[in-house]
Amino acid sequence: MSLLARLDRLPLSRPHYLLLLLGGLGYTFDGMDSAVVAFLLPSVQDAWGLNNAQLGLIGSATPFGFLFGATCAGLLGDRIGRRKVMMWALGVYAVFSVVGAMSPNYEIFLGARVLAGFGAGAESAIIAPFLSEFVPAARRGWFVGALAGFFSFGFVAAALLGRFVVQPVPEGWRWAQVITALPIVMLLWWRRSLPESPRYLLACGKTAEAEQVVVDLERKVQAATGQPLPPVPEVAVDKPAEARKIGLLSALKYLWSGRMARRTSITWLIWFVITFSYYGFFTWIPTLLVQQGITVTKSFEFSIIIYLAQVPGYFSAAWLGEFLDRKNTIALYLAGAAASAFWMSQMTDPVLITVAAAVLSFFLNGTYAAVYSYTPEVFPTWIRASGTGLSSAFGRVGSIIAPSVIGMSAATLGFAGVFGMTTAVLAVGVVCTLIFGLSTAGRSLEDLTEADARKEPVR
Repeated sequence: MSLLARLDRLPLSRPHYLLLLLGGLGYTFDGMDSAVVAFLLPSVQDAWGLNNAQLGLIGSATPFGFLFGATCAGLLGDRIGRRKVMMWALGVYAVFSVVGAMSPNYEIFLGARVLAGFGAGAESAIIAPFLSEFVPAARRGWFVGALAGFFSFGFVAAALLGRFVVQPVPEGWRWAQVITALPIVMLLWWRRSLPESPRYLLACGKTAEAEQVVVDLERKVQAATGQPLPPVPEVAVDKPAEARKIGLLSALKYLWSGRMARRTSITWLIWFVITFSYYGFFTWIPTLLVQQGITVTKSFEFSIIIYLAQVPGYFSAAWLGEFLDRKNTIALYLAGAAASAFWMSQMTDPVLITVAAAVLSFFLNGTYAAVYSYTPEVFPTWIRASGTGLSSAFGRVGSIIAPSVIGMSAATLGFAGVFGMTTAVLAVGVVCTLIFGLSTAGRSLEDLTEADARKEPVR
């Protein structure tokens, strides 16, 4: 009897939602760490007399760390297990958030932001592929999209920290980073509650361990629902895969070979487009609002409104992903973001700018919900974490260059030019997604990937 068929026929219930909460809290703090930098910049500039170039480096520090964290997490997740990488990543992130809070000078602060970003990027890249391997195909898009939705809570929390901690509290920028380090206590919970992915265990040939995870989950689901478990579909018995050692070069060779090249290229492009637009927008929006004549206090308050728009953006896209397919949902929300960016580029009134920015926030974050659902679905189990991590890492190239590009563009092109450029980038993403994207809704992970994986083994 197939373990994966047993796993996929389980109805979503309390054990699945506990996994969603555990992973979601990780994303909440990842989002908070990413977003809080925008609110720290004015304070650290005053503390150390920094120029705009140094502020730009701080804005790029966390995404730079994200890039390497996502790359390492993916490769390690396929070698030593998803669960271990998640826990180590969380620890690194929390420790260096505290180092950043205690930094005596700009140089140590910059290094701490890079390393905190490394931990956050590693965690961000591993959670989605990990949890996608527990969820039945019929609900996987909603589940992983809702998981990504927890990022929005982190951004709202960062805006609240900016308004009520960073600005009014003495040395508030330091205390804000201490607060972002609080998830270190989650390690104790994760250590006791998180099982390893049974799909990963099977891919490593650890059939007995995979069997135990599935049995435990079946028992918990039956206890939660109070109903007999659904019958197991008659499919072929799982064949334990030969464990494969994955390195960066072998992973890239496989991902860019044969049929995988098209999947990899469109996935990387989508990640770059959304991450460039997202970080360019959210890193600079408080500053751009101030430049439009809005006070710092009002800028932070407007930012809270803009960040709140993320919440319905994420969860609406998670819901639509099951009906429209992830590919079409990505294209729809990218198109909405492009239209919103253009609208924003035409506005001069602060209130209308804020409304347009909130709509842009809605669509940008909805795109992320669909992208986080889509990415793990297009890569085989044995390289799923690496494929997801490398896709996320390539997207981080966009987040690294976006703050600097937007900063330079704002000086020469002005407010309208910045968001006109964002519109063009998003439009490219819409067209390429519709033409080259893969339809994934309602299909099992094995149906989507494993046949191709068997035809093209890594060498």
